[in-house]
Amino acid sequence: MKTVEAPVGTRTAAPGYLLHLADNALVLGQRNAEWCGNGPVLEEDIALANMSLDLIGQARMLYQHAAAVAGNGATEDSLAYFRSAEEFRNYTLLELPHASSASERDYAVTIVRNFLYSALMLLLWDALQKSKDAQLAAIAGKSFKEVSYHFRHSRDWLVRLGDGTAESQARTQAALKQLMPYTHEYWSPSAIETIAYAAGHAIEVAALKSSWDELVNDALQEVGLQRPAPGTGLPQGKNGQHSDHLALLLAEMQSLARAHPNALW
Repeated sequence: MKTVEAPVGTRTAAPGYLLHLADNALVLGQRNAEWCGNGPVLEEDIALANMSLDLIGQARMLYQHAAAVAGNGATEDSLAYFRSAEEFRNYTLLELPHASSASERDYAVTIVRNFLYSALMLLLWDALQKSKDAQLAAIAGKSFKEVSYHFRHSRDWLVRLGDGTAESQARTQAALKQLMPYTHEYWSPSAIETIAYAAGHAIEVAALKSSWDELVNDALQEVGLQRPAPGTGLPQGKNGQHSDHLALLLAEMQSLARAHPNALW
């Protein structure tokens, strides 16, 4: 894979912020890949596999950049395969299984999660193209093109399910109720994000909330889905406090690399 290069001497974002972005992409890419061979129709099986490849490609570029900034022998493999769950900085939303009260693998849960996340990243990648970290800005430019499709795909399916049968609408509404509270984590900045924003490398994500609300509300209103009332809890995944689901996901994802620690992946 060709790495997006930054000019020599360019100021770079702190590794922690790059890892936050990379972990988000890797964990959701891994989750969506679970539909490979299990998609509701062949076209969706392929679409989700391709979007997973996009996300894992984004993660690779970010891990490569973070490793170069961190030094000390860090590599994209060590950052992806040899960190514990407590060291990951992804949003809690992204590590949750596809399960709902109605099914162990509910496509409505997948679509709603992809919609809520891609609506954020559509705005964030667009804004990060102006980052003072030139390599991060270049990665953002490529990722913005990919997430534009991810957003269209998830929004189209959200509308289709919300405007479909009574069951599809009920499952989509239930998925919104289940997942929307986890989006509170978007708007509560971590120390890493605050430092990166002050340095001009990151974007103050809370400033994107009104635009994100508009994207979300527009889609829900189109098909009469109700936006759930805000929850009271504040997930802390990006601060290293995760659900038990992340450890299980990483155990499966990292097992081969940890069994052969000297191999190159």
